[in-house]
Amino acid sequence: MNYKTDIEIAQACKMREIYDVARSAGIDDEFIEPYGKYKAKIDLSFVGKNAARRAKLVLVTAITPTPAGEGKTTTTIGLADGLRKIGKRSVVALREPSLGPVFGIKGGAAGGGYAQVVPMEDINLHFTGDFHAIGAAINLLAAMIDNHIHQGNALGIDPRKITWRRALDMNDRQLRSIVDGLGGKANGTPREDGFDITVASEIMAVFCLCESISDLKERLSRIVVGYTYDDKPVTAGQIGAVGAMAALLKDAIKPNLVQTLEGTPALVHGGPFANIAHGCNSVIATKTALALGEYAVTEAGFGADLGAEKFLDIKCRKSGLEPDAVVVVATVRALKMHGGAKKTELEKEDIAALDAGLPNLLRHVSNIKDVFGLPCVVAVNRFPTDSDGEIDFIIEKCCELGVDAVLSTVWADGGDGGAELARRVVKLCETPRNFRFAYDEKAPIAEKIETIVKKIYGGEGVSFSAAAKKDIDKLTSLGFGELPVCMAKTQYSFSDDATKLGAPSGFTVNVRSVKVSAGAGFIVALTGDIMTMPGLPKVPAAQNIDVDDSGKISGLF
Repeated sequence: MNYKTDIEIAQACKMREIYDVARSAGIDDEFIEPYGKYKAKIDLSFVGKNAARRAKLVLVTAITPTPAGEGKTTTTIGLADGLRKIGKRSVVALREPSLGPVFGIKGGAAGGGYAQVVPMEDINLHFTGDFHAIGAAINLLAAMIDNHIHQGNALGIDPRKITWRRALDMNDRQLRSIVDGLGGKANGTPREDGFDITVASEIMAVFCLCESISDLKERLSRIVVGYTYDDKPVTAGQIGAVGAMAALLKDAIKPNLVQTLEGTPALVHGGPFANIAHGCNSVIATKTALALGEYAVTEAGFGADLGAEKFLDIKCRKSGLEPDAVVVVATVRALKMHGGAKKTELEKEDIAALDAGLPNLLRHVSNIKDVFGLPCVVAVNRFPTDSDGEIDFIIEKCCELGVDAVLSTVWADGGDGGAELARRVVKLCETPRNFRFAYDEKAPIAEKIETIVKKIYGGEGVSFSAAAKKDIDKLTSLGFGELPVCMAKTQYSFSDDATKLGAPSGFTVNVRSVKVSAGAGFIVALTGDIMTMPGLPKVPAAQNIDVDDSGKISGLF
């Protein structure tokens, strides 16, 4: 069958002007700062004046991702449109796409098919410049650290113990590990350095967890950038960079307003990766969404073991947010891959592989219901090649096991394809819940990591490298031991081994290092061979993107 591409569908959409979208959401013109006709910033004072308004909060997460695709963002958008179809005032809150995946292999984060946010090209590229501002703040701090050393090093920073890395919002493996400051005394102090992708930076996490400019500045001041010769932490506040970084970020922290293809208001703001960061959109955007309608639908990156766990254990713990319901997205295609089917064979009906992959879905559902105490529904996101028999099998199997499941066809049908899911979510939001965190943040660092591995991942235990043990001892002695934990782990498995599909058990997660993100307010545990600067694939998506003389972009999915 000949389907339209995502960009063709998006470019055919007749968008509402952004002031009209804002008014439909109850935002007066005085709070809107337009960026052209179809996107805008919302002034931070809006939330303060409307804090008493509280919509139901719906979190959308997914099974462990595969190259076959799950469609979590597509489902999130389609659900928000579906809620509007059944007469509910809904708003969707998403993360901003990173240029790394857009030009790499994963693609953007604007949804797909007939469940997208628009203007799709703008959102997937420069948008309102938030990521550029974050990158500038990251690199300003890096420059000021090295300049401090060059100008006499009054703080006694040991160049070998600088932990702050530069960043850019692009996949570039060449910059993972570098040596800079070469060329003689006038050009700085030679040292080992490196780049992270912008979305993995602590400033991205601070950006997404802060709730005001004063909170932003307080968090920025706490960032640990390195250690002195006698091993004392040095902060961004001591470097004197906080005011300038905040000045770069003052407009960026205002949430961005756009719309879905069907005109549903959409807040797209912040974008940390869920495998190497905490994977949720900004607290400011989520709380703004809660002040705008009856239902605020948001998503957390990658599978529920990553994005949803961090949404609940980090974002909710720090912000006081609490979901009323959770949607776990699954696809026939992905479950077949978890059951052993090859990507080249996914278009053939394979009930055996589907059955073998089902435990992956059930573990995620169990975590949401039994670990976190939240009501949950499975959304089976239909792909055109799925057979009726496969769809019926997964829904029936879920029902047999006491798991509520519903078919979603939002990719093909937009809000109409999400209406039944919307009805289930409305009922689910009235279901009693007993929300709780997966671990006590006051527990020792190693214990928190082990709890996540055993309780959420289904693993047997944790192996800490000698360096990781030393890191934990050091961070505990410095007073950081009672912070929550952000696991940096492959998104493709419950384990730290991307080849272990399905619902593996008996495995050990290997923690190679542990660091503090004091401004964000969490500990980061790096596991396996996870990288904080991705590389481009053999054939990057960038090779297929072009623009004509009229400025029309093609090849962007």
